[in-house]
Amino acid sequence: MLDSTLILDATLLPAMLIAMVAGLLSFLSPCVLPIVPPYLAYMGGVSVTDMDETRTARRRVLLAAVFFVLGLSTIFLLLGLAASAMGRMLLQAQDWFVTIAGIVVMIFGAHFIGVFRIGFLDREARVEAGDRGGSAFGAYVLGLAFAFGWTPCLGPILGAILGLAASEADMARGTLLLGVYALGLGIPFLLVAAFFPMMKGPMAWMKRNMSRIERISGLLLWTVGLMMVTGQFTAFSFWLLERFPALATVG
Repeated sequence: MLDSTLILDATLLPAMLIAMVAGLLSFLSPCVLPIVPPYLAYMGGVSVTDMDETRTARRRVLLAAVFFVLGLSTIFLLLGLAASAMGRMLLQAQDWFVTIAGIVVMIFGAHFIGVFRIGFLDREARVEAGDRGGSAFGAYVLGLAFAFGWTPCLGPILGAILGLAASEADMARGTLLLGVYALGLGIPFLLVAAFFPMMKGPMAWMKRNMSRIERISGLLLWTVGLMMVTGQFTAFSFWLLERFPALATVG
């Protein structure tokens, strides 16, 4: 018989995988992917043409991208801390809290799939950070502004991860989930900054297939919501441990 403490540890593994994929899908969202090259160029104080042609410009942009990712990660880690703290406060009503959060996530998923559209999720609320281009500190501030300002666009996917973090009811584990989400969103920024000429083709393909990517995001959200409502994360953890016994040593 499997020890319950191992189940609790293993439960975090699928949640971390979902958080990583959710971060990547957030990067591929219609209000993020198209603005990546000009945003990176602005942060590095260069032009998009310079990014395409000179290594020096790409090094500047990469440095700015690192601080940008640190900025947005700061906000997401704080959100994870807050969500898990709330989950801890609501521990006695944990089952109800997770069920309600799962239903909300399923509604967000249906929006992305196209079953219906929720008007406010199609709007952006960008926070202006002033003229901050060309410096590491400015890139960090822009990262903070990005995490706040693109909330209506990132909200459904981010909300799913916040729901998972709150369901953990443990500050360290909840914060870790949001850290993984930040990595999933931030690593593609770093890859584009470092390898911009090679990334132009894949990014163009992604733009052409944006509607398909959005539907995949919706399906992921709907599935996560269903698992939250039905309590399937625990069952999935049993399956993981039985399929991959080495995972029992994690944690």
